[in-house]
Amino acid sequence: MEELLLRSQAKVRRVSLDFKRYLLTQINWSNRLIAIKGARGSGKTTLLLQYIATELPADGSALYVAMDELFFAENTMYELADDFSKSGGKYLFLDEVHKYPNWSREIKLIYDNLPDLKVVFTSSSILEIYTGESDLSRRSISYTLNELSLREFIVLEKGIQLSTYSLDEILKKHVEIATEINKKIKPIELFKKYTQYGAYPYFIEDKESYQQRLLQTVNLIIDVDLNAVEYLNYEMLVKIKKLLYAIATSVPFTPNISKLSEKTNISRGNLVKALHLLESARLIHQLNKHTKGIGKLTKPEKIFLNNTNLLKTLANKNWNVGTVRETFFINQVKASEQVNIAPKSDFLVNEKYIFEIGGKNKTKKQIQNIKNAYVVKDNIEYGVGNIIPLWLFGFLY
Repeated sequence: MEELLLRSQAKVRRVSLDFKRYLLTQINWSNRLIAIKGARGSGKTTLLLQYIATELPADGSALYVAMDELFFAENTMYELADDFSKSGGKYLFLDEVHKYPNWSREIKLIYDNLPDLKVVFTSSSILEIYTGESDLSRRSISYTLNELSLREFIVLEKGIQLSTYSLDEILKKHVEIATEINKKIKPIELFKKYTQYGAYPYFIEDKESYQQRLLQTVNLIIDVDLNAVEYLNYEMLVKIKKLLYAIATSVPFTPNISKLSEKTNISRGNLVKALHLLESARLIHQLNKHTKGIGKLTKPEKIFLNNTNLLKTLANKNWNVGTVRETFFINQVKASEQVNIAPKSDFLVNEKYIFEIGGKNKTKKQIQNIKNAYVVKDNIEYGVGNIIPLWLFGFLY
């Protein structure tokens, strides 16, 4: 226990406070049990350490523990929590719980038996927190940490603080908002950089090897995180990688389940489940028309890669600028809004707003006489009326 506390305190002291993710201020930290899900590399560990460093007393009442610690070879999570609570501990932070067997059962026991202890745990985005033998739905409050937004990337890249805006604010006040932002930065130039290497914080360390690092992250998500949650054999993991590559080289992908099953050698039933896993792992987006929801056994209308960095890394040059634009829009907007395929245009958001995505020469032809319809254009600094710059949707969070 003492060694874990010392390591925890050392990590808290070393964590940088120069940049903080958007979710840090959105979490209601007063809850007794908090779950934070997110893809590998999105910054969950840093978020925990920053909260401890800035909001909690440095008196030993807070403990951060990574669940792959050798400590757990001979000790259980519950024993740690019990001993820590008896020693005056008040805040327990458990990082990457999916690496620990029977995690949900023990967290339930901690919650039920140690009422004075607040617990925050992080997990792979793949993990189904509210299912399984120990349903935590009545106990935990869950949050998802998305990849970096364009706004967050600019804050990291330029050190300039910029505000977030709601979707309604962007739709109604985009000219005023764009005017303020353009006084501080050149958004088009930074947007292009973001689509190449801005979705994950580790671009700060080395931009040159960013794509190699991203490929390693994708492999770890499938080989380690996905396997830790679903207990898949090696053969199935290889097939899932083949499936991801098939999608990456064809996006936006309109899936033919029979052909895709034949190409990847995955049975039809397992194929739809594999697509659901890839979406849970934040590697792809599945979209349908709003009349047809996405479920574990539902074939999607279209499939996109999760973000533009994955597109440019995995597609092996088999991508075009139109796909980059659509992928960016989905990734940024879907973080807070519902996005579906529109019947006669590109996207329907919140079952109300229609969006047509294109370059600066895109016309309004496809949205004529349609209520609540907008043209979203790349390569423009300012919009007018119902024409909005694409980069501005990177300021939603």
